Amino acid sequence: MYVSPNSYESRCTFQDIDGIAKCDFAIPNKEKSYILIEVKGYGATGPKMSDIIGDVDAIINAKRSDARLLLLTDGLTWKSRRNDLRKLIQRQNEGRITRIYTKQFSSDLLTLKGEYGI
Repeated sequence: MYVSPNSYESRCTFQDIDGIAKCDFAIPNKEKSYILIEVKGYGATGPKMSDIIGDVDAIINAKRSDARLLLLTDGLTWKSRRNDLRKLIQRQNEGRITRIYTKQFSSDLLTLKGEYGI
């Protein structure tokens, strides 16, 4: 089956072997989600920042073990929510989040797509 190199689904609910969750982007699609991207950016601090942990955990718990999760977030608002940021970094250090970005991520995305042949 040919998969276009530009294939993705946005704002979708994906279902993998381990469960169901929502994500901002599934590549190449929600049925075969090899790369999952979650984007979180807020101009304010507070409980919304803690909600990010729950959203990310839902994706982590539902994705296949061979799928990669990339998290894109703004950097400034985490300054006042350091404990929540530590939790995200812990998940990255444990290998449950492939990488957390606050800036450009396109080169890593192209590398991952090449690894999966998509």
